Amino acid sequence: MILISAITTKNCVGILLSEKNDLLAIGHTAFDYIISLEKFPIANSSAAINTMKNLYGGAAANVAMVGSNLGLQTSLISAVGKKFIDSSYHNQMKDLEINTSYLIISETEDTPTAFVLTDENMNQISYFYWGAGKEFEKTEVPIEAIKKTKAVHLATGDPNFNCRSGIIANDQEKIVTFDPGQDLHMYSPEKLKDTLSNTTILFGNHHEIKRILETLSIDINGLKALGPDIVVKTCGKDGSIIYNKHEKIKVDSIYRPAIDPTGAGDSYRAGFIYKYLNDSSLEDCAKFASSVSSFIVEAEGCQTNIPNYEKTIERMNRYY
Repeated sequence: MILISAITTKNCVGILLSEKNDLLAIGHTAFDYIISLEKFPIANSSAAINTMKNLYGGAAANVAMVGSNLGLQTSLISAVGKKFIDSSYHNQMKDLEINTSYLIISETEDTPTAFVLTDENMNQISYFYWGAGKEFEKTEVPIEAIKKTKAVHLATGDPNFNCRSGIIANDQEKIVTFDPGQDLHMYSPEKLKDTLSNTTILFGNHHEIKRILETLSIDINGLKALGPDIVVKTCGKDGSIIYNKHEKIKVDSIYRPAIDPTGAGDSYRAGFIYKYLNDSSLEDCAKFASSVSSFIVEAEGCQTNIPNYEKTIERMNRYY
């Protein structure tokens, strides 16, 4: 394992390392195989695949890409294979001026790869190859990257690396957002509590929030008492619910016919963080986030139909 040198040019990494960033996303960058089929097979059987596309994804990369397209200065810490460098995916990041100077490069493992299967009812099953993601465990958290940013987003990735990053970010008085996503099962109750204790905003869909409450044997008030100032629960077509210290805010979703729900959650997080960093109300954060995610579901893949700020705000104002 090696790291890209921090002494490099803007053409190589996007924004200069001396500049301040708005958002540092930590977690997976991945290649996604988006697969659609009529229904999932049972064990020891097979099913015909209707469509399959190889697209770009990874929760941390999705947040960084969407955030940058909205106008945030973003940085990314992900573990990737050496073939990723100067690939078309990496070049897209550089085109958006995402700081990739802290990528962790594996000499032996390939870039993480996700296989996302969606049935005709929009239910999903995912398989994930960690590959280079194993490098997180033995990598030191780059403190300078955290010092240079306003907010740190902990996405799906190594729980220990996320927890260590959260502790450092909290010590540096940064905004810390946390979305364990489908990696929630990898957190022991103790590790989950430790990460939550350094979290400003916790994101999760309704299944994940329920699982967190059950794992820790607490209710929503007990969850907030562990650390998060804000808990954001997304409920698909039923919108989202935001809990802070004093109130519960319900925001409807913007319904758009879904071609592919993959990446909608990550784009919602990026949109919410964008508005939160711009001192908007929690209700407006959720409305803006819903508008962002409504574009993502209109096309296959997590990054195929990323809107800019103007498109997002126009749709938000039209629907609400």
